[in-house]
Amino acid sequence: MSTTIKLLLCSFLIIAIACQEKGDLPLFEGAEVTKTQVPVIRGDFTEVATLNMPQGTQIEGLTVAIIGEVDVDAFKILNEEGEVVGESKNGGEKVDVLLAATASGTLKVLLQVGNENDLRNRFDIEISQVKFEGEQYQINQKDHQYRLAEAIRDGGADGIAAFRIPGLVTSKEGTLLAVYDIRRNSSVDLQEDIDVGLSRSLDGGQSWEPMQVIMDMEEWGGLPRDENGIGDPTILVDGETGTIWVVALWFHGKPGKRAWVASEQGMGPEKTGQLMAVKSTDDGKTWSEPINLTPQLKDESWYLFFNGPGRGISMKDGTLVFPAQFKDQEQIPHSTIIFSKDRGETWQVGTAAWPNTSESQVVELEDGSLMLNMRDESRSKHRAIMLTRDMGETWEEHPLHRDGLIEPVCMASIIDNPYGGKGELLFSNPASIEERKNITIKGSLDDGLSWPEEYQVLLDEGTGWGYTCLTMIDEDHIGILYESSQAHMTFQIVERGEVFAPKTSNGH
Repeated sequence: MSTTIKLLLCSFLIIAIACQEKGDLPLFEGAEVTKTQVPVIRGDFTEVATLNMPQGTQIEGLTVAIIGEVDVDAFKILNEEGEVVGESKNGGEKVDVLLAATASGTLKVLLQVGNENDLRNRFDIEISQVKFEGEQYQINQKDHQYRLAEAIRDGGADGIAAFRIPGLVTSKEGTLLAVYDIRRNSSVDLQEDIDVGLSRSLDGGQSWEPMQVIMDMEEWGGLPRDENGIGDPTILVDGETGTIWVVALWFHGKPGKRAWVASEQGMGPEKTGQLMAVKSTDDGKTWSEPINLTPQLKDESWYLFFNGPGRGISMKDGTLVFPAQFKDQEQIPHSTIIFSKDRGETWQVGTAAWPNTSESQVVELEDGSLMLNMRDESRSKHRAIMLTRDMGETWEEHPLHRDGLIEPVCMASIIDNPYGGKGELLFSNPASIEERKNITIKGSLDDGLSWPEEYQVLLDEGTGWGYTCLTMIDEDHIGILYESSQAHMTFQIVERGEVFAPKTSNGH
């Protein structure tokens, strides 16, 4: 950056003022404000809008107004080259920003909100005025609603390269428990130095305790940690006892190879991936040693058998159910379920629900049947959805099978709302057929037979890894943990009533 620009930046006057009424100002022709729906991470700078001006136009300043219940700590204005051409170290309901000489073309508006803000609050910003050739002008722009978010974990924290694969539940005590991969060296899948991490929140997601490592195979068998990775966790709360279960895939040996293609037929860890489980009986404070479920469940002819990441369920009759997946003797992947009718003492596995499916989530419907909502590896651009009425012995196609819920081939989340009316379900995924973008929560009031457009809330239109997991925090609030465009493990709170409230034409 030039010395001239640096001097201009040092001379900014950022003050709260009583401005001329916007309605009295002339319109700045050819200028446009584009607002971006992304999670606004507390404590970080987030790009929330762009100001596009006519070619060759250079403005001297702008006024940003904050609308809603949020305390903004600072603003930054960047030009197309990414240089800071205006900034404010102080927030307020309305601030003026004088701009450097390079403030032309497209300007990016970034803001930083404080950590003390309530995650439930929403807000809007308005570039209410711009200064051009000494005169003030207004710019037409649409109303918007930004949502606050917490980065529970993000790349670089504690020297860790990446955090992936979210799982989220609410315990019987009301504690939120988030699980995820701790990918220490890079973001790649197993095989690598990967452990399973846990974060707990005692206040509905407003704050989170320091991370615990709850599954770590260390240097088992005399091999290094990067040949004993364990990941892709799924978490479940026993609705009767309160016991919390986490299952994950352990891969032993085979350095530098991906478990999805390198796992072999057989039963032992030297040959094939292992399904491991841990449990907690004290609300997630402490955890058991790993329990190997592979001998109970895997067919020796299968190349790989493990869970579907995210969360499992506790059925109304007390049966514990995890989504699962396996690659058969032809190496074709299939989604299925595993379940226990004796509080996790023993486990059983269902049959294949549909070919060329992998990561899935399961939900119990009002009639006691199970719906398995699956990632479709055959690229149908829709979720594969099957039903079972006999714990996975037989399966039938759901009316929306490969036809109702779009996907870009990615993990998704589906839950029932125990506080809602009969047949109330919630679903989240990247609502796109091409890219992992447009993270959206959708609602159904008929056990998943329809997902009306008016029962949808867009959270993040940016591109990321796209995995999501939902939970009901309480009767009024939904929690979502997902891989967003802004942070690896992003947590947000959405009011249930907002999902099921009729929307206006602009989505609010």
